[in-house]
Amino acid sequence: MRKSKEKEKNTESFEERLKKLESISEKIREKDIGIEDALLSFEEGIKLAKELESELEKIEGKVQILLNSPLEELEAGKKGAKAELDLFAQTDAPEEGLRIHG
Repeated sequence: MRKSKEKEKNTESFEERLKKLESISEKIREKDIGIEDALLSFEEGIKLAKELESELEKIEGKVQILLNSPLEELEAGKKGAKAELDLFAQTDAPEEGLRIHG
């Protein structure tokens, strides 16, 4: 049974699992929920929250790798235009952003 739940978790998108967590949170807040049901829902919610947090950390790591990689590596295989990514530059210039030079 555990493997089927793990397989089910892997097929659900991040957004679907986040909605499920929100639903669990709402269920726990209901006034007529029994203590046993509340505890089971709480346990399920904590487990799901930890899984989502772990996935977010992995995504953040990938984003950091992309931000720290030279654009030439990211643009490998593309010929013609050269992109300059200044989205997170430490400047006050409002015109900074993604610029394509041809």
